[in-house]
Amino acid sequence: MIFDPVSRVRRFNRAVTTEVGALDTSFLGRGRPLGAARVLNAIGKGQSDVGAIRDYLGLDSGLMSRLLRSLEEEGLIETVANAGDGRRRVAGLTEAGRGEFEAYEALSNAQAEGFLKRHRHPEELLRAMDIVAASLRRDQIVIEEKDPRHEDALYCLGEYYAELARRFEKGFNVSLSRDPDAGDMIRPRGVFLVAMSDGLPIGCVGLKGGGEIAEIKRLWVAPSARGLGLAKRLMTEAEEIARGLSVKLLRLDTNSALPEAQQLYRGSGWNEIDRFNDDPYPDTFFEKRL
Repeated sequence: MIFDPVSRVRRFNRAVTTEVGALDTSFLGRGRPLGAARVLNAIGKGQSDVGAIRDYLGLDSGLMSRLLRSLEEEGLIETVANAGDGRRRVAGLTEAGRGEFEAYEALSNAQAEGFLKRHRHPEELLRAMDIVAASLRRDQIVIEEKDPRHEDALYCLGEYYAELARRFEKGFNVSLSRDPDAGDMIRPRGVFLVAMSDGLPIGCVGLKGGGEIAEIKRLWVAPSARGLGLAKRLMTEAEEIARGLSVKLLRLDTNSALPEAQQLYRGSGWNEIDRFNDDPYPDTFFEKRL
């Protein structure tokens, strides 16, 4: 049947490959195919290790070598041995390569703006794109330690607070909660973790406390990345860091308006306990011995 799930996925694939020019021999009219343009883009975005670029783009060694050689022959990149490991190579843009990278950036931005202008409800289109991107790139999601004042952390916290305000019956005001600035989620008192997907923050969690007892705070995953096991990954990483900080007991609080969070905690070894703080928002409390 034409409307079965497999047919719909294949229709989507055809539409995307045609629209973005994946089949063109001159991607965005710059005289080279998409593969070479993607390698150039990765180097321009700050990636230099050839092996890491190959893994990021999902290319085999032979194709990666051919693409690098073509870009070198054009005078757009230079590759040299890694100073610390002669078995690895690093790549950098030449002056001409920088100009070509910037030309691609301008054309790609214009193309993206065109996509959005053609849709009556661009926010819906973006939400759909976010879901697809997070799902397809789930194996490339990385969890990084960041200062809670970093822009990526602030973005996650802002989205987290906004969601609580929508879901809590009486709203949410972070200034009334404990540690509103997340200032205790910095080593050696704790850590703040952010999940990154291709440069975009899509989740976070904090660990607060530097003694034998610490708290898990601010667990949030972007709606587009839910269902991928990311919340469990964030919690597991926070627990491992807590063990490294010699924490013996972890605690957390939550609200019954967040049943999915309670389900996660109960299903991963957390035990419900009596209230342990005077925060006005939580109504359910958990702990876990490490």
